[in-house]
Amino acid sequence: MCKRGAKKGINEILQKYPAASEYLIFLLQDIQEAYGYISGENMEIVCEHINVPISRAYSVATFYKSFRLEPKGEHEIKVCLGTACHLKGGGRLAEELQRRIGVEPGCTSKDMRYTLETVNCVGACALSPVMIVDEKYHPNTNAKKIGKVLSEIDKEEIGGGGNSESCI
Repeated sequence: MCKRGAKKGINEILQKYPAASEYLIFLLQDIQEAYGYISGENMEIVCEHINVPISRAYSVATFYKSFRLEPKGEHEIKVCLGTACHLKGGGRLAEELQRRIGVEPGCTSKDMRYTLETVNCVGACALSPVMIVDEKYHPNTNAKKIGKVLSEIDKEEIGGGGNSESCI
């Protein structure tokens, strides 16, 4: 649900575009950039603004993989399951991450710390298996490296005044 400040923010986004259906994708992109995802309430506000059925907006938002309809965690973890990564243990990496952070691929942890995704290919086959954490590539990943990366995240959060709970 939009908070009072968030409502003001969406109104600023809406004012940037004429009330015409051809601006649907631009509006959705701006909302996602501002909030990290597109909430149901924001989707309804956009549809009212440009007079588009909600079904059309959801159709667009679910067609393009770049749109998120659920909030993502503070740390986004992607595991490559392309052919090379799969053959070198990408599936085991995804299972290990699922066990350690307590979230299935495609989901966000309840504490909003982690979003775990599996992807088909990241174009780094020579570095397989590859894990990407917050846009940083981790080549030749194994269970030990997963533990190290998660520990580093915990240390950064403790050092930066963040949440000191550990998911490991």
